[in-house]
Amino acid sequence: MKKLAPLALLMAISPMTMAEADNELIKKGKYLSELSDCYACHTAEGGEPYAGGLAFKTPFGTIYSTNITSDKQQGIGGYSFEEFDKAMRHGVAPKGNLYPAMPYTSFDKITQEDMRALYAYFMDTKPSSQPNSENDVMFPANIRTGLKAWNLLNHSPQEFVADSSKSDDWNRGNYILNSFGHCGECHTPRDMTMAMDHGQHYQGAMIGNVWAPDITPEALIEQGWSTQDVKHLLSTGYSRKGTVVGEMYTAIYHSLSKFDERDLQAAATYLLDSDEEIAGKSLAFNIDANQGEGYQLYMGYCAGCHGIEGEGKPNFAPGLAGNGSLVHDNSVNLLVATLFGIKPQHYSTLVSFDDMPAYGGKLNDAELTGLVNYLKAAFTESPVRYTEAEISALRKEVEDNQKNAAH
Repeated sequence: MKKLAPLALLMAISPMTMAEADNELIKKGKYLSELSDCYACHTAEGGEPYAGGLAFKTPFGTIYSTNITSDKQQGIGGYSFEEFDKAMRHGVAPKGNLYPAMPYTSFDKITQEDMRALYAYFMDTKPSSQPNSENDVMFPANIRTGLKAWNLLNHSPQEFVADSSKSDDWNRGNYILNSFGHCGECHTPRDMTMAMDHGQHYQGAMIGNVWAPDITPEALIEQGWSTQDVKHLLSTGYSRKGTVVGEMYTAIYHSLSKFDERDLQAAATYLLDSDEEIAGKSLAFNIDANQGEGYQLYMGYCAGCHGIEGEGKPNFAPGLAGNGSLVHDNSVNLLVATLFGIKPQHYSTLVSFDDMPAYGGKLNDAELTGLVNYLKAAFTESPVRYTEAEISALRKEVEDNQKNAAH
């Protein structure tokens, strides 16, 4: 009997140890799912978590996110790990090919160890029996077998490989932003087949009616971003360089704000391509710009919230001095905000911003030109100034994009 005692003790300990290991794996998977922003895409407004049904408008029609809960009929609860891995890495589910609206072209870089953690988490989610919605896409995009050809042409799955010439922080940032974070899916231009053009990695692209800006190290440093600016924007949705708009708001709320300090620092290190703390540029106000119709329009419509010198008001309106939407040569987002306004943004109990009214119905092309040029002159070092004809053309483009995004 004495010889059996150690065995009995081992049997008593092992199940608890295994359960603890499973819980740790699920906990890790939950964090990785937050890095991946799964909730935002797979949860419809007012819907059950991960039950799908959120509509995505594409040039080929409307695609609906799927149920990825642990339900065995409507969700992915019946998937083996190998099937889950194939869907995540290759875009091929048990029932057929997935549309690349699901960013498997980025998720392919996830390591096997991390993929197993994600699998453990999703197998542990609360099941939902919500049926998947039928996609409404035009020919030939509605023929799923055509996606096999798209994959052959555009997708060569490869796990992340670290760059030995770079630091651990830089490599970690590279890994999480280009795999889980799938930043390139929005910030990298697409080619004629709608695949990411890796030759223009992170150089900016139109997403619906807004511009996902150039976030290459060269662009960020030229625009005056500091390490703390990047970290603060990613963690709170706000920095001295302004706030985020469009789909980036939900990405901050559900994903980027969940990054732990190590990953937040790694992301900033990678984006700025520097292990050293970057101070950025001071935010200056050019008082010499205080003249002309643009100045009068700013004082009448904008200064009450954004401040006479563009300083903004905490938890009410962002500052404009050095604001990213103004500094960038592409002024699409500036016009989107001015013409159509911005909805209230709430990030936490400490960070929120009031709504911005729409001024599209109040400003003609000449007035809009004067206001935009004043904003550029007063709050940035950009030499860009627009003619009325240029603003008129850009306004039409922005308004057309807004209409298309609404339908």
